[in-house]
Amino acid sequence: METVLLYVLGIVIVVVGLALSIGLHELGHLVPAKLFKVKVGQYMIGFGPTLFSRRRGETEYGVKAIPLGGYISMAGMYPPAKGGGAARTANTGFFDMLIQDAREQSAETVTPGAEDRVFYKLPVHKRIVIMLGGPVMNLLIAIVLYGVVLCGFGIPQYSTTLGSVNACVATTAGQTECGPDDPVSPGAAAGLKPGDRIVSIDGTEITSWEQATSIIRTSPETALAVVVERDGAEQTLEVTPILSERPVVDENGRPVTDEDGATVTQDVGFVGIAPATEKVQQPVTAVIPAVWDNSVRVGQIVVTLPQRLVQVAQAAFGGDERDPNGPISVVGVGRLAGEITALDAAPVADRAATLIQMLAALNVALFVFNLIPLLPLDGGHVAGALWEAIRRRFAKLFGRPDPGPVDIAKLLPLTMVIVGILAVSSALLIYADIVNPVTLQ
Repeated sequence: METVLLYVLGIVIVVVGLALSIGLHELGHLVPAKLFKVKVGQYMIGFGPTLFSRRRGETEYGVKAIPLGGYISMAGMYPPAKGGGAARTANTGFFDMLIQDAREQSAETVTPGAEDRVFYKLPVHKRIVIMLGGPVMNLLIAIVLYGVVLCGFGIPQYSTTLGSVNACVATTAGQTECGPDDPVSPGAAAGLKPGDRIVSIDGTEITSWEQATSIIRTSPETALAVVVERDGAEQTLEVTPILSERPVVDENGRPVTDEDGATVTQDVGFVGIAPATEKVQQPVTAVIPAVWDNSVRVGQIVVTLPQRLVQVAQAAFGGDERDPNGPISVVGVGRLAGEITALDAAPVADRAATLIQMLAALNVALFVFNLIPLLPLDGGHVAGALWEAIRRRFAKLFGRPDPGPVDIAKLLPLTMVIVGILAVSSALLIYADIVNPVTLQ
């Protein structure tokens, strides 16, 4: 019962965190819109039926039933058609009707006396500030949350303390227990024990695990004087690494393969020891690089999204293994959050840090995704404003009349296609996260 409650708690924490992130995203739009005197009719968190709302001045603030987004309703998002537009006739096409409806709804938000408080009449730079306010807010949230994780909780790193010492040298691949004929490992033969802290090797002070392994790997069949701290006292042990064939790994710890797909190996010194991990608080300067690295990874997912969605479909309908680094839906995020909080073996601090980092990553994803220059995303409105600035600059340069605001209402058919694609993609991810989810195991 306790495990179930912890699982539910994890889901609730992520849902609330996501709702707050969405609310702050929309606040990032609302504040500059108010500062620039744009009339804002609604500030809503969620979509669908309204659960709660209250009007403050000219703006209605509320929460809707489906917490998968939010919006603010600004007067005059779409400019009127040039020349006032033509009256609708019976043979008007579907897309023409869609565009006209959007213009009419936009015009309805402009009440008498607010004709100059419309979004499309703002200077280009103010429109860009309003539309970037939401993604920038998500970026700031991510920076703060990463700061809490990195500088407050710290991140696990290899220490110079031994976490384990192999009893023997494995003679077969995948061996987990020692056989009677397996040779004793050099570390065990020298008397090294878990909990020993390596102080120096052959007179070289050891400050990192990487430094220790570098000396060991380059010293096969060479006796090394290893000074360790055990129970508060230093001891000197003699360790002779054996020559062993080991796979070559990259900077991420993954085996390197050749052109034929075979694992690349090399002969190195081997002792049979592994490090313990410890939480190390990072400097403030580590926060921005961490956010940047996460942003780059999200950007790579966005660029390769069609291919990744094909892989998700194969996993959902064909039983293929899910890519743990691939896209997941809010359902998948909730499941992972539940699994994290239900981990009895993990300390509470570690679980809290993981949930905070998950929320930070969600805000990075919201930041990057909303910068895509397609409507209805914020980046689409920014792209429209930039195109308008370019058109006006060229018109002025060549002495032509001001072309006026860009009529982004004409892009609504494309917007509907994008919305449809996003809806289908979301449905696919949700289905995959139900039948073949990404898990911690």
